[in-house]
Amino acid sequence: MVIQFSAWARAGAIFSFGVTGMTDRHPSLDVTHWHLIHDVSLTATQQSWLGECQSMTARFERHCGKVTIVPQREGFIGVDSLGEELTQLPDCERFWLREVLLCGDNVPWLFGRTLIPETSLTGEEVSLLTLGTVPLGRYLFKAAELTRDFIQVGEQGELWARRSRLRLSGKPLLLTELFLSESPLYGVNNEL
Repeated sequence: MVIQFSAWARAGAIFSFGVTGMTDRHPSLDVTHWHLIHDVSLTATQQSWLGECQSMTARFERHCGKVTIVPQREGFIGVDSLGEELTQLPDCERFWLREVLLCGDNVPWLFGRTLIPETSLTGEEVSLLTLGTVPLGRYLFKAAELTRDFIQVGEQGELWARRSRLRLSGKPLLLTELFLSESPLYGVNNEL
């Protein structure tokens, strides 16, 4: 197993942004129950943010001067490192894991976790291995053949999370996003 941790993650910075239930071995979003978004009672604002079908990066850019990505860890992990997420993905022995903080004007707004079956990393999708500080949304929403199977939502304490199974040219990946406490989702001027 190859996992590279950023110096920031090794220092434990991720914990200071409200992401709990994580370990050095396998950070997770610790959401007990996921529900399809249409099965959950949400305010109009929550529905608008959590149900966003376009690029979350682009949406965040409307609320700040600059969106940046701070990689937390990325690398291949084995199937034994996955829990319930495995039920959302096809059988595969290895998965590419990418975890990042998405920041607006250097304030952490979202913790993102992407799982991609190794079998999905063929053709143009192999470039997903080298995104670095490029937001996933910038890559995904340039793709001609992007579809979304579902949006599920859940809560981690006071924070909202969502996850989607996306397909690039029919190849699946699972994207989970935890909206951190400073996210515009929770702010006064959050309707944009």
